[in-house]
Amino acid sequence: MAERRRVVDRLPTFPWDRLAPAKKVAAAHPDGIVDLSVGTPVDPVPEVIQRALGEAADTPGYPATYGTPRLRESIADWLGRRHGVVIDPAATLPTIGSKELVAWLPTLLGVGPGDTVVHPELAYPTYDVGIRLAGATPVASDGLTALGPARVPLVWINSPANPTGRVLPVEHLRKVVAWARERGAVVASDECYIDLGWDGVRPVSILHPDVCGGSHEGLLAVHSLSKRSNLAGYRAAFLAGDPALVTELLEVRKHAGMIVAAPVQAAMVAALDDDSHADEQKERYRVRRELLRGALERAGWRITHSEAGLYLWASLPGHDAWSAVRLLAEHGILVAPGEFYGPSGAGHVRVAFTASDERVAAAVKRLEAVAG
Repeated sequence: MAERRRVVDRLPTFPWDRLAPAKKVAAAHPDGIVDLSVGTPVDPVPEVIQRALGEAADTPGYPATYGTPRLRESIADWLGRRHGVVIDPAATLPTIGSKELVAWLPTLLGVGPGDTVVHPELAYPTYDVGIRLAGATPVASDGLTALGPARVPLVWINSPANPTGRVLPVEHLRKVVAWARERGAVVASDECYIDLGWDGVRPVSILHPDVCGGSHEGLLAVHSLSKRSNLAGYRAAFLAGDPALVTELLEVRKHAGMIVAAPVQAAMVAALDDDSHADEQKERYRVRRELLRGALERAGWRITHSEAGLYLWASLPGHDAWSAVRLLAEHGILVAPGEFYGPSGAGHVRVAFTASDERVAAAVKRLEAVAG
């Protein structure tokens, strides 16, 4: 009898399981743990969104995989209003959170054994996982010229980047698009942190005309409402871009039952149509970011990139990622080792500023005690 080939055998150890010992140390602090390791929202879901969810609760029928026309209009309007992207609502598609899409996009596009898929050198681990699920070969690289004759049907980019907060300039994005179009590759741009530029930085979408020349051919942009609107618990995200690719993905997703719940679709409309709650949330994050950054720097840490997103990419002279994690855990502060995101992150940690004001204040106090 042939032995079953297990999907799980293609995958690495789930990284967050390795953080358990440090979490145990941090949790023993007399004033409790300050968990800055995972960028999960802690602030309330805005009332306007909660109301929309509740008003749509009585929806016994199956929702559309394509989303409601109203939702697609809201997505297109938001992209134009906030990011200068002109797109037909028909070229948008809601997804069950963005992680689901990142994990399954290679498979949904027909990528498989013999294919190479490129993702950033320092990257959210799910890019690598999704490529492995499809049976393709992942290559972590910030440059495309060294790939040689490899068949590359898909390239992932991430700007603003997780974990570093780096924002790719327009010229770099143009070069990626040109390279991919010459080879018939799809560019998937993870733009989940695009609303969270700091200190005057304004991230640009792959779909912006300055990048793509007004054509979305071969391009997909991935967006999430988890960060902008505190909707991580709703699993509310969407993609937009090349109409032919969106149609292709829609057909596969219909067969697979990948459908965003109808009340969540209604909540997404409310979230996308209202900018005020997003601006208020961004201001909360700005204050937390400045407090944590200042405290870390006074304690001898160096901050690299971090010009956008919800994290500080930090290093401490004389420490690798894991020794830095252990040092902070001794003070009740839990952060993520940069090694989770690739070998070149071994000298850094990722510090999320998504904790509550009270917990951020506790972290600042502890860091200042170290600095003193």
